Amino acid sequence: MAIRGLILSTLLSLLLAAGAAAPPASPLFSSQDVLTLRLEAPLHELIAKSESVSDSSAVTGKLTLTQNGSDTTIDGVGISLRGHTSRRASECTFPKLKVTLPAGQVGRTVLAGHSVLKIGTHCGETTGDAITAKYGRVANEHSPMREGFVYRLLDVVGVPTLKARQARITYVYTDGNSSRPESIVRNAIIIEDDDEAVKRLGGTRQIDEKGFTSAHDQFTPADTAIVAFAEAMIGNFDWCLKMTRDDAYRCNARHPLWNVLAIVGSDNRARPLIYDFDVAGMVTGRHRWFKDVYYDGFVESRSQPTLEVLGQVQRTRSLFGRADLDAARQHFMAKKSDAYRTLESSNVDAAGKQRIREYLDAFFAAIGADDAFYRPAVVVEGARVYADAAQANPLCSAMAPMPVGTVVSDPAETTDRMMRVALLDTKWNWATPKPCDAIHRGLVWIQRDAVSRDYPPVGATR
Repeated sequence: MAIRGLILSTLLSLLLAAGAAAPPASPLFSSQDVLTLRLEAPLHELIAKSESVSDSSAVTGKLTLTQNGSDTTIDGVGISLRGHTSRRASECTFPKLKVTLPAGQVGRTVLAGHSVLKIGTHCGETTGDAITAKYGRVANEHSPMREGFVYRLLDVVGVPTLKARQARITYVYTDGNSSRPESIVRNAIIIEDDDEAVKRLGGTRQIDEKGFTSAHDQFTPADTAIVAFAEAMIGNFDWCLKMTRDDAYRCNARHPLWNVLAIVGSDNRARPLIYDFDVAGMVTGRHRWFKDVYYDGFVESRSQPTLEVLGQVQRTRSLFGRADLDAARQHFMAKKSDAYRTLESSNVDAAGKQRIREYLDAFFAAIGADDAFYRPAVVVEGARVYADAAQANPLCSAMAPMPVGTVVSDPAETTDRMMRVALLDTKWNWATPKPCDAIHRGLVWIQRDAVSRDYPPVGATR
């Protein structure tokens, strides 16, 4: 890899370390042991309100923490629902929770210094790896353990994210119909509160969606590249970061930031922090929309994790110059062994581990070598796709031409001017609501001189 890229990688690590300079992590998140909690409240009453995303009402209950063999009970905790799509009964019968701790009652426990606990719950009571019909969650106890691993993985590989800790929670329904309250015991994760994360990182404020313009304006390319590569590694598409003011890739005017915090430090510099991974590929194992976006024949294995990783990894070539790309690649490759060790020592279920390993294998294979990363891509504006080498039958002619940066496979056939290839829709140009089935289902013909590996061009900056 270029010397300049190595130098920038070192500088990137220093910048990330400087950006994270803040008080040490709290005892709550400094341990990887599973936290044991008991939450008692009128949970039937609370969960009945889950369909209303705007309902912020809370119920009162008590929280018991088991620590070093002894119990500490905190009375008068407020419990409310949180989340967006997960609050729908068709998605999660047991939605995410927020527990507000009353001041002065946590004592010298691991909860000291915290006023809010965000709980990532088990979502529901399905079995195996079935995913929900709408958004594709795993609605059982595997989900929080896998998501907890994702938070841990990101921390290990040096990606700014919220802190998280796995938990085992007994939920007691004090409004049960029987004389004895109904209770269940399920896996969960405790996730750091946003405001507490800002304090931990030495931040002064957040930039909200109304104040955020674009990553190009408000983040450094190095910080943004780390985010883009990290989301690719974990197979997450439930995020949005408007890269430039005219960027339309999976973003809209209402959500230039989605599952990304923009934290302003004391140096007045904004930095991104990513979170919320319950529908990431490493957690769910697959995405229902896959065939509406990618053609699985693009790679011989037809592996969905491989295609999902490639789709986001290859999109970065349209966002950054080579120096920033190579620096980000070097950053992650330096953490490769740590990533696999973290997986091997995790308590994730066997099927989950296998799928997570597929994402890691695909990611490091996609970024490790220049030939694997700088694949052939469309570099000519206005290039079209055809059903035949004679260019007599254009495909998706009512749609815009192939965007520059669209990645192509090695050719299955060639003529003097044309080649037959599979396309990787890195920019979701042919995705819903205007899909081009021909591109998602098989090979197409394109002009040979429209394609080059020199993308972004050597020496070009963004």
